[in-house]
Amino acid sequence: MSTLSGRILVTGGAGFIGSALVWALNQRGHTNIVVTDVLGSDEKWKNLTPLKFADYVEADSFRRQLAANPGAFGQFSAVFHLGACSSTTEKNAGYLIDNNYNVTKELAAWSLTQGARFIYASSAATYGDGAEGMDDRSDDLGRLRPLNMYGYSKHLFDLYAQQNGWLSQIVGVKYFNVFGPNEDHKADMRSLVNKAYQQILATGRVQLFKSHKPEFKDGEQMRDFLYVKDAIEMTLHFAEKAPQAGGLYNLGSGQANTWLTLTRAIFTALGREPKIDFIEMPEVLRGKYQYYTQADVAKLRATGYARAMTPLNEAVKDYVQGYLVPGKKLGE
Repeated sequence: MSTLSGRILVTGGAGFIGSALVWALNQRGHTNIVVTDVLGSDEKWKNLTPLKFADYVEADSFRRQLAANPGAFGQFSAVFHLGACSSTTEKNAGYLIDNNYNVTKELAAWSLTQGARFIYASSAATYGDGAEGMDDRSDDLGRLRPLNMYGYSKHLFDLYAQQNGWLSQIVGVKYFNVFGPNEDHKADMRSLVNKAYQQILATGRVQLFKSHKPEFKDGEQMRDFLYVKDAIEMTLHFAEKAPQAGGLYNLGSGQANTWLTLTRAIFTALGREPKIDFIEMPEVLRGKYQYYTQADVAKLRATGYARAMTPLNEAVKDYVQGYLVPGKKLGE
């Protein structure tokens, strides 16, 4: 059973990480959960079907009702704000400002007023190309230069929370490259594991981007890949075991791996020999591409998070064999 009590709000609860969080809460015996999202016309609603929760409210309706009456939905003990446009290629800056920045400001202020624990998704995209480091212990947020509007919309709220003295009371989690079940609906924003699995089914091969930096060979660009089951344990930690912690925290495996290492793990999980082709990186991505990310998770560890990270090959095997091959969602 969880040490959390009372009603819980999960925004973006039909999405990838949001639905995984609801699943993990269900595993702990929690069902008194209100889920909000924008279901739209994709198939992320399928992530909700195995899950147990008290109510579902469309995000726009929730926002309107809350603005009209802050007590419209009663009291919550914890708010996990994971709802946002997560597309790193979204061009509509006004939409991102409203959806990712303004909504977060409103929810954070409301949560603080009613005494709910507020944990929100920031992003590793706030670090930009990593030239200024990926240090979650530095208070100098102004040094960061996100490479895309998505990252900037997240960065703006981090700055706002800092300026308003909120970061001592709330937690912003900076997810690195999360992968795992329940991401099928994310189209181009799906992880390589999901995309590569589909490519292998169709052609027996996987395509990776060539490198456009001489210091990185093709396929040896590096990312901190984090299994979604680890990501949600880390997120819940701040409500269950570290309810007094505040500030921004990197959530990653703490280890950078190459795309080649990840791709070979997918072939291994399928019992196949690796067959990899390198293709040109689209021009639109070249100036915004991160060649190396690795989360320093010392700050997370210092709050008492002691669980081991799932090794990459084990995480890939669990995802591929447990979910992709049988076509299952979390909770099925």
